[in-house]
Amino acid sequence: MSTLTIGEQAPAIKATNQQGQEINLSDFLGKTVILYFYPKDNTPGCTTEACNFRDNYQSLVKDGFEIIGVSIDSEQSHQKFIAKYELPFHLLADVNQKIVQDYGVWVEKNMYGKKYMGTARTTFIIDKNGIIQHIIKKVDNKNASQQIRDLLNK
Repeated sequence: MSTLTIGEQAPAIKATNQQGQEINLSDFLGKTVILYFYPKDNTPGCTTEACNFRDNYQSLVKDGFEIIGVSIDSEQSHQKFIAKYELPFHLLADVNQKIVQDYGVWVEKNMYGKKYMGTARTTFIIDKNGIIQHIIKKVDNKNASQQIRDLLNK
């Protein structure tokens, strides 16, 4: 699981989004970034989480947040996922697994007794200066946006 800690500089990100545009985490300095890692496009839990961010997108942006999703799916997979659910934010294609490794969310999983490597659903809140403010390891898919607001309002 993630070895990153709160108060640490977030690892640099350089990846392409669903449109093939290069996105760097440093492009978002001055905004609070909700960087969420999810296992796979078009799966039930990941769809629920993405749609929760979609449904709360306008209020989150109004409050100064930028939402960026990351999975190891391809740009083409992200394009279909975004089109199907009308997602208004960047999804980064981490096909070489560099970002999931840098953030420590590429972990061994176990399903039905079979072990495999996959992405641990994790959300990082990165402040305006690129510093990790919070790490959410137990993400509430249905209430991901509210979970973040509750955490920041403590």
